[in-house]
Amino acid sequence: MSKDKVFVPGAGRVFVFGSNRAGIHGAGAALTAKKKYGARQHVGEGLEGNSYAIPTKDERIKTLPLEEVRKGVERFLAFARQRMDLTFFVTRIGCGLAGYTDAEIGPMFIGSPTNCELPEGWG
Repeated sequence: MSKDKVFVPGAGRVFVFGSNRAGIHGAGAALTAKKKYGARQHVGEGLEGNSYAIPTKDERIKTLPLEEVRKGVERFLAFARQRMDLTFFVTRIGCGLAGYTDAEIGPMFIGSPTNCELPEGWG
């Protein structure tokens, strides 16, 4: 299991968290994103404030299949490549409430751009 790093807020720094497609940010890193970093209720994917949501659960708060999580990660990575002016602090998305392991999610971040700070052992 990877150790969690600590997010240090600052100009141009974005907190990346696992979300549900309904955008109900009620627990875990999603709740932190809502309370501290500008994530908006009912926005389940993308950049809001100083946070970026990657869906790991569906609209009914059921865990998404890994292939669906991968698609969200790919959309995020494409966005990050377009926004080299920002630094993205990626939390261990999918490894908490969604129930996936670092070994299942971490490899999805192989080839991440240099503006992504990943959990230990990911990418």
